[in-house]
This record gives sequence, C-alpha cells and structure tokens, in this order.
Amino acid sequence: MKAPAPAAAAAPAAFEPEFIDGLTQMFEQHISFNRLLGLHITALAPERVAARIDMRPELVGHFTYNRLHGGVISAGLDAMGGLAVMAAIGGKHMDEAPAARLQRFSRLGTIDLRIDYLRAAIGSQFLLQAQVLRLGSRVANTRMEFLGQHGELLATGAAAYIVS
Repeated sequence: MKAPAPAAAAAPAAFEPEFIDGLTQMFEQHISFNRLLGLHITALAPERVAARIDMRPELVGHFTYNRLHGGVISAGLDAMGGLAVMAAIGGKHMDEAPAARLQRFSRLGTIDLRIDYLRAAIGSQFLLQAQVLRLGSRVANTRMEFLGQHGELLATGAAAYIVS
C-alpha cells in the first residue's frame, strides 16, 4: 500500500497594501534615525524583510577608502531586526485589521545585539535582510545580514527584542 502524499505547506499570508504602506511609513519616515541612515524597505513579508542603504558622504567612516562607518552597519542591522519582528507580529495577527496590527509595536525594543563585521563595506549601495528565528510572547530572536551591492556578505547580526 502506498503512503499518502504529504500535505502541501500552507503559503504564508501576504500583507495588505494598507499594512505595508503603514509599516513602511512608520519605518522610513516616523523613525527619524532610519531616515538619517537612508533605510528604504525593498521587501516586506511575515517571514523575511529586506532594505537598502545608498552610500552618502555623511555615512563614511574611513575617508581614505570611502568605507561605510561600522555604526551605520550596526544601526542598520538593529533596525532591520526590529522590522523583521514587526513583520512577524503582523503576520501572526492577520485576523486583525491592518491599523490594529500597526498599534502592536509600541513596546518593541532591543535587549541584546551582536554584530560580526566580515569585510569592509565599500560601495554605492548596501542590502540588508532579516528574519525572525523565534517569536515568543515576551522576546523575539532575529538573524540579520548586511550585503554589498553584488550580494557579498559584509556583516551579520543576531539580536533579541522585547515584544511585550
């Protein structure tokens, strides 16, 4: 007798345009430091988020090599970990209206952050991505990557965020 075929995994729910617009505006415009960094969301899903930073003279850490400042990398990865948590929370509560889900982020804060710098960040554009490894009732754990414009891994991060 033949074993039954495994059930197909349910595809994660996609966010509504209202939620995407609200979270993008919150992240890119209302969080002043993200605006200073020049973070722009490029992908927003419950299981993964991505963004980019364009190089500007204000972000240079080593003027001889035009290398991005390590603080920009650290702050960018921290922001992306937070965005990943927001997206995961938004995905967990898809039964609520988008406006109600956007109110759930008021207590979100970083409680632990680790960054590993792997290569010098030199280029005109940088890509950042993050995902939640575990979303608990009080703490969320994330993994983040900072990439060069051609996809080379420049830094990695891991963080924990308070969510309640």
